[in-house]
Amino acid sequence: MDFVNQVIQGDCETVLENFPDNSVDLIFTSPPYADQRKNTYGGIKPDDYVDWFLPKTKEFFRVLKPTGTFILNIKERVVNGERHTYVIELILKMKEQGWLWTEEFMWHKRNSYPGKWPNRFRDSWERLIQFNKHKKFNMYQEAVMIPVGDWAQDRLANLSDTDKIRDESKVGSGFGKNISNWVGRKKVYPSNVIHMATECNNKNHSAAFPLNLPTWFIKLFTKPGDIVLDPFIGSGTTAVAAIELDRKFVGIDVSEEYCQLSRERLSGVQLQLLTINSKKGTYNNNGNTQSG
Repeated sequence: MDFVNQVIQGDCETVLENFPDNSVDLIFTSPPYADQRKNTYGGIKPDDYVDWFLPKTKEFFRVLKPTGTFILNIKERVVNGERHTYVIELILKMKEQGWLWTEEFMWHKRNSYPGKWPNRFRDSWERLIQFNKHKKFNMYQEAVMIPVGDWAQDRLANLSDTDKIRDESKVGSGFGKNISNWVGRKKVYPSNVIHMATECNNKNHSAAFPLNLPTWFIKLFTKPGDIVLDPFIGSGTTAVAAIELDRKFVGIDVSEEYCQLSRERLSGVQLQLLTINSKKGTYNNNGNTQSG
């Protein structure tokens, strides 16, 4: 598998044709949104977006392992005063390809600056849609647990009788909870709303997302040594996150400029990690480096 830990220039639809079936563990990517990145990707029109993207998701489906996950960071744009439906249409067409629309995460942009338009307010969120090939897939929930939070101090100190049993929803939703399960715990599972600031420096890319975003999903859906694919690698953020978490990566981009940008950035990260690891070593009596 000589594609591993490589940044490859080309259209991912064509490049992936040379990849073996069931060969990657996670696909995490943010493709160009409709009418954006015209100089690089041609600025795909909203009405043409689904037809443009579906051949790519067909290849994604083939190369993803049965236990793998595909996370798609995408958002519809406003056309003629209303939200276009190309994301919804894409989801439905992907289901016809065999994808399971398993979950949807919301990235809340904590540092979004104010704004107002005649008929709407500033967008401060983006969706990350989870697709899978099968209902059973690899998921490591403990890797993204968070501190229990201040709510537990009063809530868990004053448990009612219903807090100590699985209390079924009063509205008949089928959901239930047992609050007492969290007594004494330092960490809890997060929600599907992810609160992160946007990238402050754009790394010469028009739509760079923060490093913490792919990091979070790589932790959740992979283990060390797994392969992470970003078919629109851009400035290389997904690959950087994979390297720092001891995963392998594959990056693809149609832009040679972005590929070169990614390669340079990854070389710097790899050198930095090599320096850090060497400093952790200690010397034995023969002067050979040993892990510390």
